[in-house]
Amino acid sequence: MFSFGERVEGYDTLMFNEREVRAAAGIVFLFAFMAFMLAWTGKGFRATEIMVSVFLFDFFIRVFINPKYAPSMVVGRWMVNNQKPEYTDAAPKRWAWSIGFFIAVIVFYKVVLDDTRGPGLVLPCALCLGLLFFEAVFGICAGCKIYNLFHKEKVKHCPGEACDLTRGRDSIQNLDFVQKIIFTLSMLALFYLAFGDIIKFVISGE
Repeated sequence: MFSFGERVEGYDTLMFNEREVRAAAGIVFLFAFMAFMLAWTGKGFRATEIMVSVFLFDFFIRVFINPKYAPSMVVGRWMVNNQKPEYTDAAPKRWAWSIGFFIAVIVFYKVVLDDTRGPGLVLPCALCLGLLFFEAVFGICAGCKIYNLFHKEKVKHCPGEACDLTRGRDSIQNLDFVQKIIFTLSMLALFYLAFGDIIKFVISGE
């Protein structure tokens, strides 16, 4: 019952299925984002209060009991149980989820217990959403990066073998000249659309 990770044949440490972890992150991100937008647009904080409470409960189970019993992880496992597992070390995830739990405690106190409203809540909520988004979409675990800074024994098994610094990129992973040009022009166009009027105002001095 009380464990952090699962035994997998062929691995000497406790492991997670990265596909399950990313699915769970995506599920939490979806509902957290919807609650965030409802609060942002002034349509009520009730959804935010519920989401923060569920988030805190889910991450409490992940960190202090066993991640496989957290509701989001249960649904995540069910959603991807027909896909081949991609194993990753469990230990770094405790760091990542402890960060999430710490943020959840702060937001829970401010939103549910203290009934706080205002822009001060945007930063912790946005940080949480950002961490979940990067985990779900890109498989980038910020807490796992922090883990490596404080432990001599580095993570051995990362999503996509990202911690194997000796492995070179395959040709399909590299950006060619045309892709870089397209990306640069896209960024310039977005920058102009976002700040074009301000730039014109500064140049004209009107």
